Amino acid sequence: MLELLGGSLGAVLLMALAAVIIGFSKTALGGLAAISVAIFATILPAKESTAAILVLFIVGDLVAVWHYRHDADWSLIRRLLPAVLPGLVLGSIFLRVVSDGVLRRTIGVVLLVLVLLQLLVKWHSKAPTSNAHLHPVAAWTAGTSVGFATMTANAAGAVMTLYLSASGIDKRRFIGTNAWFFFIVNLVKVPFSVGLGLMHWSDLGRAGTLAPLILLGGIIGYATARRISQRRFDVAVLLASAVAAAALLL
Repeated sequence: MLELLGGSLGAVLLMALAAVIIGFSKTALGGLAAISVAIFATILPAKESTAAILVLFIVGDLVAVWHYRHDADWSLIRRLLPAVLPGLVLGSIFLRVVSDGVLRRTIGVVLLVLVLLQLLVKWHSKAPTSNAHLHPVAAWTAGTSVGFATMTANAAGAVMTLYLSASGIDKRRFIGTNAWFFFIVNLVKVPFSVGLGLMHWSDLGRAGTLAPLILLGGIIGYATARRISQRRFDVAVLLASAVAAAALLL
């Protein structure tokens, strides 16, 4: 098991923590997943980590779509999905041409940018909603940005948060739409990761081993989302994401 999960007890404990965070983030607070991305990028080679954590995210997506299977706004999802593919293509090209060290720092930069986007979301959270998100330019900008950020760093949650916040949907529909959207996007990413030679059978074995912890995190997240306002977690999540991103840049 040690070899499957990382080769050392420290790596196993970190991956276990990352798995719980993934489950929690998928059913409660999406921005928290940035910490798991950073954990995997420090344990594994940066390029390999993108595929390894992708499989874990899909497991978390399954947990999330089960809990929120009736809560997605499919009109928003259909509006964004066509624009994701160009971003995935650009992200795949980027993964193919950059070195592992450059990618590791790129992940850090992407995470920091998304932290700033999260701050922007919270800064404008009390502003009245508008119909700006319905404009095709807004949808294609958000979709392409999501595609590139999720392909290179598995960290596009803040872009989606920014877009969904503009729509003014309630919290449960917000989480449900986010869950279904990334479930579809992450499945589409699998052929790209396989084509780049980044995904291996060991990633499936690792995901199977960590799946119970992802499920545990998902159950805790679902219970938390029902009882506690997301706002109470904002400062801690942003700080943790910023620290994780900074660690990748050092």
